[in-house]
This record gives sequence, structure tokens and C-alpha cells, in this order.
Amino acid sequence: MVQIWIYNHRSKRVEKYERALGESMPYIENDSLTVDEFRGSSKSNLLWSDLRFLQTWNAFRRFYNRPIPVGYCFKRIWEGGHGSQSQHYAGGAFDCGQALSADARDALYRSAVAFGEWSYVEPQFMTPTWVHFDKRLTPPACSAGGYIFLKEGARGVYVLILQDALNAIGFTGSGLDGYFGGKTKRSVANMQKELGLSVDGQVGCETWTALTRRAVGIGRTSTVINP
Repeated sequence: MVQIWIYNHRSKRVEKYERALGESMPYIENDSLTVDEFRGSSKSNLLWSDLRFLQTWNAFRRFYNRPIPVGYCFKRIWEGGHGSQSQHYAGGAFDCGQALSADARDALYRSAVAFGEWSYVEPQFMTPTWVHFDKRLTPPACSAGGYIFLKEGARGVYVLILQDALNAIGFTGSGLDGYFGGKTKRSVANMQKELGLSVDGQVGCETWTALTRRAVGIGRTSTVINP
């Protein structure tokens, strides 16, 4: 069984589920995205996503009106495998169509572009054997894209990424609950001080960049939290 945490923007709460790999992800219509597909090659038994990401997937499936084979969606930041501020670490990126023919994959790509509700559809020359699209919250803290600015009081999957990364590189004390409270602020400030950054306990571009460069692909350290 796998734990799945979904941030519900309506209630502003992290909802917790337990599902088998072959079962459908929470909130998914018509079993179009299983836990196993969402998890992909991740070895973590804790996964997370945002209700808005999953709702966009449902809308795209209705728009496309055909099955979409999914290779993977999720990784924890310390597992790596993607860019430093990848939306895969937020549970909002979909890499699909690996099993399709080139023509079918092209049709899926064109549909993802025409759909108009994905935040980003990766150009085909960058993904020649799959189709990547994602849903992300904006505006990003860095002009080049990535994660949103965070400060005390924030909630959601980007806070989970922040806490997971802090824990992985040894700045413990923030927990892992998706809420940016006083303990998370202190952990951020401790990291900023040690790395020679401006110490304000907030997570803008400079702090995200420094944190993710150290956490991506570091592996499961002794301070990683696995509820």
C-alpha cells in the first residue's frame, strides 16, 4: 500500500489516502490514472499532488477522449532524475505516450497544446519518445520558471518539496506536512545562514536555487522523513 497526500485548495488541507498500486489515484475519473502510473519509477511509498493538477488531468482526458498510457508523474526531490525545480517533485507533471507509435504520440502532443490548460507542454525535440505536460502554480520565484515564492503561512505541495529538501540535506525540524509554520521558517533561516544567503526565513529564487541544487538526487539520507 502507498500513502497519497493531496493538497485540496478549497479546504486548504492536505488529505491523506492509502491505495494499492493498481488502484486509481484519488479524484481521478474513470480509472484513467493509477497509483502505479503516477508513481512510475519512484521508490517512495509516500506520494503527493495537488487537486488542481488532478482536475486538469481529468479535463484533458475528456478533451482527448482516448486512453493515455502514462509512464510516470512523481519523484521526491532527493530521488532526482529531473531538473532542479521540476514539477515532477510537486506531483504535477505527466510523462506519457512512451508505448505509442510516433504518429499517435504526435497526435497526443498536438492535443495537449490545443487543450490550452496545461501550464507547459515540452517541445517535441526535447521529448522524442514521450510527451511531457504539466500544471504548475504561478508566478515562479525565478524568472526562468520553477517553484513559487513561499513564506510563513503557505500551504501545499511546494511546501512539501521545501520540507522534503530541507530534511534531506540535514536542516531538520520543519517536519513534513505541507504547512509553512514557525519551525519551517527556522529551518529555512538556518539553511540561509549556513549557506551565506540573506536570512529572512522566506523562499525566493536565491533560496530555492541553493536548496534544490543541494537536494536533487542526493538520495535517501538518514534525515529524510517517511511517515
